[in-house]
Amino acid sequence: MGRQFTILLSATALAIAGAAAAQQTVTTPEGAQMSVASDLAYQPGQLTDEQLTSSTRSLFAQNSMNVFRRYPREKTEEMVKFYTEALALRSLNPIQLTATQQMILTGVGSGQIKLSAGQGPGRKYDMAGGVSGGTGIRFFLLSYPDPEVVRQRFVAAGFPAPEFVQRGDGARQALVNDPGGFPIVITTFPGAKDHSDDGVGVGINVSDLDRSRAFYREFVGLDELPAVPAPILGTTLYPYRHQETTLLLYHMGDNQHPDNGSAGIQYVVRDSPMVEAKARHRGGIAVETPLNKLAGFDLITIWLNDPDGVTNYFAQVGPNSRTAQQARAGGN
Repeated sequence: MGRQFTILLSATALAIAGAAAAQQTVTTPEGAQMSVASDLAYQPGQLTDEQLTSSTRSLFAQNSMNVFRRYPREKTEEMVKFYTEALALRSLNPIQLTATQQMILTGVGSGQIKLSAGQGPGRKYDMAGGVSGGTGIRFFLLSYPDPEVVRQRFVAAGFPAPEFVQRGDGARQALVNDPGGFPIVITTFPGAKDHSDDGVGVGINVSDLDRSRAFYREFVGLDELPAVPAPILGTTLYPYRHQETTLLLYHMGDNQHPDNGSAGIQYVVRDSPMVEAKARHRGGIAVETPLNKLAGFDLITIWLNDPDGVTNYFAQVGPNSRTAQQARAGGN
């Protein structure tokens, strides 16, 4: 009887511990409650060396990456007006993350720029010095066919008209800041899709080019393109692309103003636990938020950081998620 009672107590303790693990939650900077449980992960021996050592590229399920932009809450009205009227990005239905928090979505080709009000603790927000001030995502690059149309949209929305300069390749370019102080590089050239539906560029100032280039080339698995001069920025860009989205790595400035909170990158993938296993096997990749489920959204996600702390957020969308439903409907 005593031994049976001990076994029963042990089994009960294990069940309680398992339930506690299943109920563990973490909170995103946007306030969403995400459930963390060890049973989401692949177990030792389930995956081959080839699966563990290859990049995440074969897991991509969208022809672009999404990017998100966090900003002071009091700037919400101005931010929405800037992105949907001045920049003329497609306005999509927002996601209600909590009773008080919305994720405002704008379409850029098959991808999105996601606007999130609030700058929570645990991240650095310092855009002093603009594109050259410090490490982190320092600008977005958007493209349009006609500079005059862009200028007219800015004025109609109540913002100063961008001042375009001629590039050597015939394109025109302007540098503006959104209402939260984040730089936007606007490029215009004949044949570009309006509303930047060719996609988005993401400028990342890095502390160590070799280390960051290896991360995006070898772990993430993006296409490495030839380096290009960027006269308006005064530096050289090293592009890494997945179809409509290009990350533009560069190194400039004294890196005294790191910012790893104002913007981040999201990849839509078929298997987030596989991403987690690859990162764990490789070692040395910082985990921002462990493998988790987002209740009510049919999502499994893993939030990793690049060598400078930039969020690389991998999201596996289930058949009942809004992302999957919109894809089936032919929208974004």
